[in-house]
Amino acid sequence: MKLHKESKGTLIVAILFIAFIGTISIYYLQLWSLVILIPLLVMLGLIFWFFRVPTRAILDHTENVIAPVDGKVVMIKEVFEDEVLKANCIQISIFMSPLNVHICRYPVSGEVNYKKYHPGKYLVAWHEKSSTENERTTVAVKSLTNHQVVFRQIAGYVARRIVFYCNVQDTAKAGHEFGFIKFGSRMDVFLPLDTEILCKIGDKTKGGLDVIARMKD
Repeated sequence: MKLHKESKGTLIVAILFIAFIGTISIYYLQLWSLVILIPLLVMLGLIFWFFRVPTRAILDHTENVIAPVDGKVVMIKEVFEDEVLKANCIQISIFMSPLNVHICRYPVSGEVNYKKYHPGKYLVAWHEKSSTENERTTVAVKSLTNHQVVFRQIAGYVARRIVFYCNVQDTAKAGHEFGFIKFGSRMDVFLPLDTEILCKIGDKTKGGLDVIARMKD
């Protein structure tokens, strides 16, 4: 199983911690140490699972908007986006549980023309205000259909580390990785009002594969 590069620090800390606790528990508790070791090994297994990188065949897209993350669609509504678009648009929000793959992918192809990191709170990721009050990043891409598409990585109550690798003037390819969020979070995509929405609330998405909307060329 391939692991994401962001796993390195977390795994080193986890393995050292488990080795330390395991050594002490075996020395003092002997067979009873299994009561402590088994849950710790399960936790280590979950960390490996969290940082997995699945193999996915990513296609080329022009009009399609691709699910940027694995998760569940929790919101589809008209909102006013006041950071980049400064206009009404359609917001699609996808919530990721700690068991989902947390690779963040470009929802559309085009050119990155805006990026900004915002410090903030750590409200639960499905809270509507988390989009504007939580720690987050905002990225905008001028799509191949000549639309401005904005998307945000949003930290949740557990997620406390957001990573994004893109820079202004980078080429964005729908379905390809631009960042990562650790341990439970949310991603919002803001689309033009005339976009054809192809998902509904409650849908489970596969990042890089599922088409969630289609923009007019």
